[in-house]
Amino acid sequence: MPDEHDDAEPVREYDKLVRDEVPDVIRAADETPVTRSVSGAELDRYLLNKLVEEAVEARDAADDPVESVDAELADLAAALDAAIDRRGRERIARLRREKAAERGAFADGIVLERVEPAE
Repeated sequence: MPDEHDDAEPVREYDKLVRDEVPDVIRAADETPVTRSVSGAELDRYLLNKLVEEAVEARDAADDPVESVDAELADLAAALDAAIDRRGRERIARLRREKAAERGAFADGIVLERVEPAE
C-alpha cells in the first residue's frame, strides 16, 4: 500500500548562513524554514564558509552573462563585509595596506605560472 507521503517533496538540508530575509521568502512560498541563530566563534565559522560558497559561485558564473557574475560578486562582498565587521574594519584595512605596501595588490593582473630554479 503506497504511503500518503510518497508524493511529498523531500526535505532540503542546508546548514548554511543565509541573508536575514531568506526565512520570510521561504514562508511566502508556503514552506517552513527551520533556523537557528549563531554568534561568536560559530558565526565567524559560518561567515568564512559563506565566503567560500560565494567565491565558488562567482568563479562558476564566469562564463555566464555579466549580470550573473556581478550578482555573485555582490553576495561575496556582502559576506566579506560582515566578516570584516566582526574582525574589525580598521584592523583589516591596516593589514590590507601593509600587505599591499609589502607585496603589491592585484592591479597588474600578474599570474604566476611556475618558479624555475636559478641556473
